[in-house]
This record gives sequence, structure tokens and C-alpha cells, in this order.
Amino acid sequence: MWRYIGRKLFVYLLTFVIAVTINWMIPRFMPGDPVRSMLSRASVGNPEALQRMNDYYTGVFGFDTPLHEQYLAFWGGLLRGDLGVSVMLYPQPVLDIILRSVPYTLALLLPAIILSWIVGNRIGAFAARKKLLDNTVLPVGYILTAMPYMWLALLLAWSLGIVAGVLPTSGGYSPTLRPEFSWLFISSLITHWILPFLSMFIVALGGWAIGMRNMIIYELEADYSNYLQALGAPTRLIRRYAFRNAMLPQITGLAVQLGTVLSGALLTEIVFNYPGLGTLILQALNNRDFFVLQGTFLFVVVGVLIANFIIDIVYVLVDPRTRVQMTGGAA
Repeated sequence: MWRYIGRKLFVYLLTFVIAVTINWMIPRFMPGDPVRSMLSRASVGNPEALQRMNDYYTGVFGFDTPLHEQYLAFWGGLLRGDLGVSVMLYPQPVLDIILRSVPYTLALLLPAIILSWIVGNRIGAFAARKKLLDNTVLPVGYILTAMPYMWLALLLAWSLGIVAGVLPTSGGYSPTLRPEFSWLFISSLITHWILPFLSMFIVALGGWAIGMRNMIIYELEADYSNYLQALGAPTRLIRRYAFRNAMLPQITGLAVQLGTVLSGALLTEIVFNYPGLGTLILQALNNRDFFVLQGTFLFVVVGVLIANFIIDIVYVLVDPRTRVQMTGGAA
């Protein structure tokens, strides 16, 4: 078990180094100069003053050094927990800016992933046993799975927000409120959270329901199910075994789909102007803020790697066959 965990940690550490390196490179190959973009908002009319400011901020952000020195400085700051200073919100530290957005993204992402996975698996399992439900779940599931996150977000914002007017379509809370621990503020947070959550939950729900439905049907037609049926085992017992075996590919699928779900969350946040990492990435792109971009991508990469590692460990715990193989037992 520990050897397996050690191998996984090595693979994830190597993946982390490669991903962070690519993450550092991408903003620097983008067109545009972040310092000039920053100074353009200052509206400085004196060319000499503008040049002095340009030289000063170029040195402050380290853009006057060779790329390899910038790369080493980035790793040095990362090991110290320093992600640099924001260009668009100078002189605020990047870490502080990101930490203000992370709770919104997590509050949107975790419930959508967990609830869609649980509910979708249950619906798919029931659909595999009920003909009437199967005829409904299958076509609806395919439609939901084919929907892009952004398209469904726009549809929900138009129908429930603009036409019906029952839910807000923009922001994380009412602009007339300030963050505080009060029922008024919390209720505003919840009402602004519902539409982004539904956009992610509904799309993911269809995929999990179809996957579980297909896996249950496959397991019920497997040799062990036919053998148990021939022995006169109760139908409920056979279905229980089928459900447990069908869950294993769904756990693997959860790890595979994390990146897709996360990218969908970021796009959904942009549609609703939700103050999470997705909106922060868009703002950083518009302002050529290298440091916020690479810091945000770093959080995304670390989050996906940690989630995948946890799923790998959970898979070992729920599947006894993997534990037997790790101890050298018979397959």
C-alpha cells in the first residue's frame, strides 16, 4: 500500500513540476506588455515620466531579467509561498487576491461535483431496472450531456433570471451589501449561487446517469449475475453486487472528468460574473496580469492533482482486487 502511494506521489509531483512550468510559460508568450497595459490606465501624458515609470515597474516585476532567471525566481517565490504582486491591482499580493476568489469557486464546484455524481448514479441505477424510467432517463441524459456549460448557463440566466425574475444573474452577492456574518448577506450569497450551481449540476447529472445505467445493465448480464440467478439468489442481492461493481468505473470516471468539470465551472463563473477563479482569470487576461494568471492556474492544477490523488486512494480502499495485486496475491 505504501509503495503504491509512494509511486503515485512521485507521478503527481512530476506532473506538478511540468504543469507549473507550462503554466509559467503560457502568459509570457501571450501578446501584449503587462507594464504598458498597466500604465495605459494611469493616463500619464508626459513621455519622460511615462518612460521612467515603465523602467521602474519593469524592474519591480522582474521583466528586465533573462527568462531563465525569471523562471528560477518564480520557483524561489513559490517555495516561499510568494506568488508575486498583481499588475492590475498593484501593489496587492497575488495570493491575497486568489484567496478571496477560491471560496466562491469551491462553494460552487464541490457541491456540483458531489451531488451530481451521487444523484446521477442513483438515477442511472433505477433506470437500468425500470423500463419506463429508462425510456425517459436515456434521451434526457444524452441531451443534458451534450449541453455546453456556458450555453446552459445562458439559458438559465435568461429564463429564470431575466424572464421569470426569480433569481439574480450576476455577482456573488447583492452590490448593496458588504461581506459580513448576517442572515441578509448569507441569503444573498445563496440566491446568487443557485443559478451557477444548477448550470453545472444539470450538465454533469446526465453523464453520470447514463454511465451508471449502462454499467448496471452490463453487470446484470455478466456471468456472476447469471450464476447467482441460477442458484436462486434474491434479485435484490444480485442488484446490490451489480451496483457495487458498477461504481468502480464511475469512481475512475470522476477522476477523468475533474478537468472538464473544472473548466466548465470557470466558464460558468464568467457567464454569471461570479467572483470566483474563472472571473479572475478573465480579468487577468484583459489586463495582461502574468502573476495573477500563473497563480490562478497554479491553484487549479494543485486542486485537480489533489482531487485525483484522493480518488486513487479511495479506489484502492473500495476495490479489494487492487489491494490483492499490491500484496502480490492471486489476481
